[in-house]
Amino acid sequence: MIHSMTGFGKHVVQLPGKKITVELKSLNSKSLDINARVPQAYREKELVFRNTIAQALQRGKIDFNLYVEKNGEETSTSVNEDVVRNYMQQLKAIAPGADIQLLEMALRLPDALRSEREEIDPEEFKAIEDVLREALAELDQFRLEEGKALEKDFKARILAIEQYLEEVRVLDKDRLSAVRERLERAVKDLRETVDANRFEQELTYYLEKYDITEEKVRLAKHLEYFSQTLLSADSNGKKLGFICQEIGREINTIGSKANDAPMQRVVVQMKDELEKIKEQILNVL
Repeated sequence: MIHSMTGFGKHVVQLPGKKITVELKSLNSKSLDINARVPQAYREKELVFRNTIAQALQRGKIDFNLYVEKNGEETSTSVNEDVVRNYMQQLKAIAPGADIQLLEMALRLPDALRSEREEIDPEEFKAIEDVLREALAELDQFRLEEGKALEKDFKARILAIEQYLEEVRVLDKDRLSAVRERLERAVKDLRETVDANRFEQELTYYLEKYDITEEKVRLAKHLEYFSQTLLSADSNGKKLGFICQEIGREINTIGSKANDAPMQRVVVQMKDELEKIKEQILNVL
């Protein structure tokens, strides 16, 4: 079952005095690229968060956001009362005024407020880890649903290429005999005497260069292998990409050997379907 690399996951938990929100967004990328936005107080745990994400998500450009909202019951900043009173006394000595005015001025001066470094409570950290895992599960489910849509599209396009290949088989039945007739007429039009045996040898060699039997067989095998890989337990976008390269190689060879306008038109349609598959393969995990 294939997974898309595009996904979104969000989970929220309410703790005493805090609301924890984790958001994850994933886009396609050749490797795992994690961009983390974590509050300063939780920076020491960022590596743990990254490792958890890396174990769950193999590839993709991941935006990880951790939001911590505190209610009025809890704050890490407090008024440094002794410092503020000292400031007010000094200000009153310089220019007497109302206490409220002196307080407003004192609070703007250095060290009037103090911030205590928060220590992450083990239970709180466990709650954040649980929220992160829930968000990862939501993102994975999102990727799975997107993958189902991609799989449906791939199957339809592979089927279309198989149908075009069948058209190629039909056209190929009389193609070489038609090429042979054209060449024989061209030689007769020259009104020159030629060695029949030598002409037959050269003609056989020429027609062998336009034979596409092997290409048709290999293309059919590659299409079958692509469909089998879609049904595998693991999502492997890179492997599907490699198979697409092989499919494209056989289609191009058939086109170069065709020497037949109707067959070349069918080849163009096959290429169009394959290009659309290649565009979407970039989004497969």
